[in-house]
Amino acid sequence: MARNALLFPGNVLLLRVILVLLLLLPHLSISSRQDYHDALRKCILFFEGQRSGRLPPDQRVRWRRDSGLHDGAYAGVDLTGGYYDAGDNVKFGFPMAFTTTLLSWSIIDFGRNMGPELGNAVKAVKWSTDYLLKATAIPDVVYVQVGDAFSDHNCWERPEDMDTLRTAYKIDRAHPGSDVAGETAAALAAASIVFRSRDPAYSRLLLNRAVRVFEFADRHRGAYSSSLHSAVCPFYCDVNGYQDELLWGAAWLHKASRRRQYREYIVRNEVVLRAGDTINEFGWDNKHAGINVLISKEAESSLVYGMCKKAGDFGSTHTQAIISSEMLLYREVLMGRAEYFESFKQNADGFICSLLPGISHPQVQYSPGGLIFKAGGSNMQHVTSLSFLLMAYSNYLSHANKIVPCGETSASPSLLKQLAKRQVDYILGDNPLQMSYMVGYGARYPQRIHHRGSSLPSVQAHPAHIGCKAGSRYFLSPNPNPNLLVGAVVGGPNSTDAFPDSRPYFQESEPTTYINAPLVGLLAFFSAHY
Repeated sequence: MARNALLFPGNVLLLRVILVLLLLLPHLSISSRQDYHDALRKCILFFEGQRSGRLPPDQRVRWRRDSGLHDGAYAGVDLTGGYYDAGDNVKFGFPMAFTTTLLSWSIIDFGRNMGPELGNAVKAVKWSTDYLLKATAIPDVVYVQVGDAFSDHNCWERPEDMDTLRTAYKIDRAHPGSDVAGETAAALAAASIVFRSRDPAYSRLLLNRAVRVFEFADRHRGAYSSSLHSAVCPFYCDVNGYQDELLWGAAWLHKASRRRQYREYIVRNEVVLRAGDTINEFGWDNKHAGINVLISKEAESSLVYGMCKKAGDFGSTHTQAIISSEMLLYREVLMGRAEYFESFKQNADGFICSLLPGISHPQVQYSPGGLIFKAGGSNMQHVTSLSFLLMAYSNYLSHANKIVPCGETSASPSLLKQLAKRQVDYILGDNPLQMSYMVGYGARYPQRIHHRGSSLPSVQAHPAHIGCKAGSRYFLSPNPNPNLLVGAVVGGPNSTDAFPDSRPYFQESEPTTYINAPLVGLLAFFSAHY
């Protein structure tokens, strides 16, 4: 009975392999050749278009001007700088910190592939960390948002013109926010690795601040969505809880400092902080998949440290402490006493299997054109973040000479790289619409993105002030945006690969910093290997 033959185990495996191959193939009649170097350059350039504060002389997005120069003044603090998260003019600390963590991780893992763009990527991190240092300058206080989101979203005006409320919102001991504080600690710790050899003094400042912010997050536990509900919800409301950010922060502090206390914290709190929950989620609100991938490679990296006979910089006290800690973990691995990370590896393997086409988790689907799709808004944030983890885990598997068992099939490092590449190629134009979802890349890309600064006349073209409601006609205009926000990746098409190139459809047409941040690492890798 041919109809039932597919039910036999061998044929089930064959069917799954065929499904994987079909989704890895570019859409029919579409060239799969991409200029990853050009895409990388533009992906990093996008962050300059999102800058707040006084712009530097080497600013390359020339239609932007200084903005938010009095941020924090009403609270008696300096909160100038940082990034606008998306197409509005609010500085949301939670997604900004996540953006910083992922930009830093991109440099840590793939900086060697960035070529001349590495310097621009490092500048993009520092623009954010300079702001995060200001936001955490007072012990046991973190400023987590600048700008009243409701009044801002009621207007359509340039950041250079904004006259909406610039309220500065903070968490403290009486109003905890372990989620945003934990992510901020992770961002500062990850960035300290980026600057370890480039600027040792700045790196130490970042790491010391990360330690202090994490202690505050852990000692005064609570969700910032509860403490500041009316300000942060429904915009960046932490639906998932703060537990994952505490583990995430500890994982990055361990990676940055190699202090045993953070490894012990992770082991001690694995169950309490629910490390095994929602293992196929990763984004600004949910760190579980990222936690498991990041921690899983610790034993493998420790083996590398342990087997190293030489290194370029073993002289500093900090470096010697790292090597000493790694040697300790190396001995534990060799003696079979490093099982404490095994559950994280199992979770990471489960995450990988949940993304394989044909055996995907119900919450992870693929569009007919092969794009990862998850319910909710701004789907490209899932595409780039999950693809980044595929690539990061692929590298770890390659170093360890391992594969991921997924029931009757398995996932090799090369398969994970191809899955990630398929997603990146879709973003860049290998899709049913033959359209790039990165502004300024390729022959066809979004023209009417949901972005105030891009859609309104620049200050140079229109020096006069454009008021709150005066900008509405530009929002509703069918014309393309006058200012090209080069490198911006929008929320992307729906589950059927359809895309409305229209500003009011913000879930599809709005770019965000946390879409681009993990894409930086992906493009760096592919620019060097394809």
